[in-house]
Formats: sequence, structure tokens, C-alpha cells
Amino acid sequence: MINQLNESKVCDKVETAYQLIGKKWVCLIIHSLMEEPKRFSEINAIIPELSKRMLTERMKELEESGVVLRNVIINRPIRTEYSLTRKGHELGIALRTVENWAENWL
Repeated sequence: MINQLNESKVCDKVETAYQLIGKKWVCLIIHSLMEEPKRFSEINAIIPELSKRMLTERMKELEESGVVLRNVIINRPIRTEYSLTRKGHELGIALRTVENWAENWL
């Protein structure tokens, strides 16, 4: 019985992870932030097919899930940068396996 409860919790977590990364543009946004923080316009330039409205929506979702950190820089001009949290960076590392697979097989 205890083992079934643990398996159920693991399945719930895996399902939640796949729901997050299964949303269109999420993996590319994470990929774009792996090396360094970026401004909204920089992310949009890296993924030009992604509309600003959808990018705003995805960034809010990633921030709420603890994957992305939004940092407002008060210096003039005021600007906002996005970076990966530790949780987001570890997800990016996991997604690199998929990137490597794509390079080899697609």
C-alpha cells in the first residue's frame, strides 16, 4: 500500500513536469536562458515566431512555477531581465539530453 502511494506521488510529479515542458515554446525559452539572463526583447529576438503576448504568458507561467526569476533593474533606463532559478537550470540540463538526441537523429 505504501509503495502504491509513493508510485502515485512520483507519477503525479512526472505528469506535472511533462505538462510544463509540453507547453509550446517553454523548452525554447528555457534553452535561451541557459547561458545568461536576458531581457524580454532578447528572448523574443531569439524566438521570433513567438508572439509577445504568448511570451508574456509563458514567462508568467514559468515564474509562477519557480523556473524563471524576473528581476527589475532600477538603473536608468529601468529594465527587466529574466534568468533561470536553480530549479530552471536543472531542468535546462535535463532538456539538453533531448537537444543532443535531436542533433543526432533529426
